[in-house]
Amino acid sequence: MAKFSVIIPARNEIYLQKTIDDLLAKATGDVEVIAVLDGYWPVPELKEDPRLIVIHRDKQGMRASINAGMDISRGKYVMKLDAHCILAPGYDKALQEDFEDDWVVIPRRYSLEMDTWDIRYHRPFVDYEYLGYPLHNRLVHKSKTGIHAYVWDKRIEDRADQLIDENMTFQGSCWVVNKGYYLKRVGELHNEGYGTFIGEPQEVGLKYWLGGGKCMVNKKTWYSHLWKGTPYREEYKNRFGVAYTRMSFTELKEGNKFSADFWMNDRWIERIHDLRWLIERFSPVPTWEGV
Repeated sequence: MAKFSVIIPARNEIYLQKTIDDLLAKATGDVEVIAVLDGYWPVPELKEDPRLIVIHRDKQGMRASINAGMDISRGKYVMKLDAHCILAPGYDKALQEDFEDDWVVIPRRYSLEMDTWDIRYHRPFVDYEYLGYPLHNRLVHKSKTGIHAYVWDKRIEDRADQLIDENMTFQGSCWVVNKGYYLKRVGELHNEGYGTFIGEPQEVGLKYWLGGGKCMVNKKTWYSHLWKGTPYREEYKNRFGVAYTRMSFTELKEGNKFSADFWMNDRWIERIHDLRWLIERFSPVPTWEGV
C-alpha cells in the first residue's frame, strides 16, 4: 500500500484526540495524520505519536487549513476528515484497493453518537447525495437557497448492489483524493467569494466532474460523522463559552450566493463540461425537474 495522509482541520474541537486515536488504531498501512489547529490549542494537549503532525497558526479558516495540510502531506492518497469522526477498520487499505487517480472518493457515511462514540444504528446510512437547484420552490432539508448536497434516498435504494459507484456530490466531512491529480485539478481551495468555510465539497466535487474526473462512493468501507444535536451544542457552549458556529450569517449568505452563481453560470474557465452536462448525466435529479 502507498502512504496515506489524513488532514484534520480543527478549531475548538471537543473530540479531536478521539478522532486521531481512531484513525491511528484502525489503519493497516503507512498512515500520517496532520492536525491543523486553526487559532487554538487543545486542552489537554494532543498525545505525541510519530505518525502525528501538528500545525498551529493564527485563525484562517477551514479552507486555508486544508490547503496547509495538503502542502505538507507526504501520502500518495490524502483524506480530508472532520475532527469528530470514526472510521472502519482498515479504511486506508479498502480505499486504495478501489481507486482511480482522477476520482474523489467518499466512503459510506453513518451518523456518530456523542455519548457512546459509536454508530447511531437507528439512523440510516448515506451513500448518495445530489446537488439541489438554487432557489428551488420547495423546502429541501429546511433550505431553499444555495447549491448544496442533499441525501438522495431513491438512488440509495435503487443502486444498493453497486459497491463502487458514481456519486453526484457529497457532504464534505470526509473525502479522499490522489494528491498529484488533486493538485493538478483543484490546486488549492480559494477564499475569494466563498469565504473561509462555505462550498468546499462543491468546489472539489464539481472541479472533478466538470474537469474530466469523477466523484465516487465506496460502500466497502465507511466513516461515521458526529451528530451535532442539543447535547453536543450544550457541551460546546460549556467548554468554550460561545454557541457552536463556524461562520457569521453574512459569510454564510454571501458564500452560498457566490457558489450558486459561479457554478450555475459555468464561470470555471478550466471546465471541459458545463453544469448542465452533470445534471443530465444523473437525470432525473430532485429539484431540477422542468428547469
